[in-house]
Amino acid sequence: MEADPDPGAAATATATAGRRPPRARKFPEGPAPDPAGSHFERRIRSFQPRRSRVTPGQADALRRLWPLWGFDIDGQRTLDPAAMFEGRPVVLEIGFGMGEATAQMAAADPDTGILAVDVHTPGQGNLLGLAERAGLRNLRVANGDAIILLRAMLPPASLDGLRVFFPDPWPKKRHHKRRLIQPEFLSLAAGVLKPGALLHCATDWEPYAEQMLEVLTAHPDYANTLPDGGYAPRPAFRPLTRFEGQGMDKGHRVHDLLFCRVER
Repeated sequence: MEADPDPGAAATATATAGRRPPRARKFPEGPAPDPAGSHFERRIRSFQPRRSRVTPGQADALRRLWPLWGFDIDGQRTLDPAAMFEGRPVVLEIGFGMGEATAQMAAADPDTGILAVDVHTPGQGNLLGLAERAGLRNLRVANGDAIILLRAMLPPASLDGLRVFFPDPWPKKRHHKRRLIQPEFLSLAAGVLKPGALLHCATDWEPYAEQMLEVLTAHPDYANTLPDGGYAPRPAFRPLTRFEGQGMDKGHRVHDLLFCRVER
């Protein structure tokens, strides 16, 4: 995690000598602990995997549904998002937590495919269970590093939208380099977004919101959907999450940013 922070850096195909052997899968046909393995360089990551207990219901969903609706981000193949979602427009969501809001958005918009990425195993199982109970067919769950997905597994101009809701703010100054929304990430995402695609970010951490607004406004591949610039009101399609409600109870102000991928 201490190497090149540039998400566009070239991948290395050889394993590092002396690297620890990969951890065994807890669920034989489920998400892998380190799906990309040694295929890609070690770099500063914007996420920190959380270790928490998988409930029996989540474990059951992972065992039964992961082979149907889940996949590992291994960087070894190119996906066809349109085929994956039977011709639907596809939106990528990076970081879905326990998946409640993601499932609500998928149910409210069945004509849009949602490709949801996270590394939290309980959340993956929870989202799969929610999708099954709601009868959703427009949702797929990806396990691993979204940077590798963007860089190595998605064709150019294959996404109709990108959502990054409440990413880790990494509040300490020395950790700001770990924040996901950086110019390099935006350039990488621009390559897989179609012209006109919507990039939607939300955060309740004021300094991070300011940074997001600054880097998005300055980036030539994006334009604010608000004519006068600034933050957007929360759109109706983004549900109010439990996490968000807890933050608002503490006096946190939530900022939404809606930017459009422009064609240059």
